[in-house]
Amino acid sequence: MAKRFSNQVLVITGAARGIGAGVARQFVAEGGRVGLLGLEPDLLQALSDELGDAAAWWPADVRDGAAVTHAIDSAAAHFGRIDHLVANAGIASYGTVRQIDEASFERVIDINLNGAYRTLHAGIPHLEKSKGYALVIASLASFTNLAGLAAYNASKAGAESLALVTKQEVAHLGISVGVAHPSWIDTDIVRGAEDDLPTFKVIRSKLPYPANSTTTLEDCIDAILKGLAKRSTRVYVKKGVIWANWFKPLVNSPVGWRVVKKLAAQHVPQLEREVEALGRFQHAHVPLTDGRPSGHPEA
Repeated sequence: MAKRFSNQVLVITGAARGIGAGVARQFVAEGGRVGLLGLEPDLLQALSDELGDAAAWWPADVRDGAAVTHAIDSAAAHFGRIDHLVANAGIASYGTVRQIDEASFERVIDINLNGAYRTLHAGIPHLEKSKGYALVIASLASFTNLAGLAAYNASKAGAESLALVTKQEVAHLGISVGVAHPSWIDTDIVRGAEDDLPTFKVIRSKLPYPANSTTTLEDCIDAILKGLAKRSTRVYVKKGVIWANWFKPLVNSPVGWRVVKKLAAQHVPQLEREVEALGRFQHAHVPLTDGRPSGHPEA
């Protein structure tokens, strides 16, 4: 019996760990082949070795358009086609707008938003040939704002819009485009943020469902694979994230602001003190390229 992704090829950025590595493993288990793109060569090589002939890897910093194009073109040449493209590379930062430095803020935007653009831009010519599907990994943060995560929220709101605009632009080419909205997933980023910033964990516990819960990596991977199979416009992880999208106007209404303002006043000063004491604006585990922190898989 044919498997769900038999004879299909996936290329995914941020593939070394977390969501990226998990999606790659499951895609191969269901009959597909994968091109692994990322910045951690040892982990990428180990994952490629684990998956055997069904996988190959290429180094790619999503802040470098030429490198992304070269990696995606190389994957297409190696496998003969690309059927699915997942723009997954992403990072988060800590600190309020008045606190975070310019370089750290810009880094998040460049990886999470511009990196998604570079991935789509390089992949569309190959997806046109296969009438394929692209999925941008955005977030619950696309429509649920949280103090202290300004760069992340801005980048993920932008990633959602980028995906939906691209969907319009390439429909006539036979390409489908979707956007995934994971909530808080049990990955390095979420665990690291809660370890680094105790107040972040307190704030999250006071938010309404699903923002106050954590989803397993396995459930997230399963939802993304279903999205790939169905070429879905939206992938919500958990399904309850859909309510955050639908009720965004209420949260941003005068009534919602009264609640948010009170919560922020209670916790933002302590959050800023914790970031200051931490002495950095990002997760401690951030792969390096040219001496600069760069992308790792999405929360």
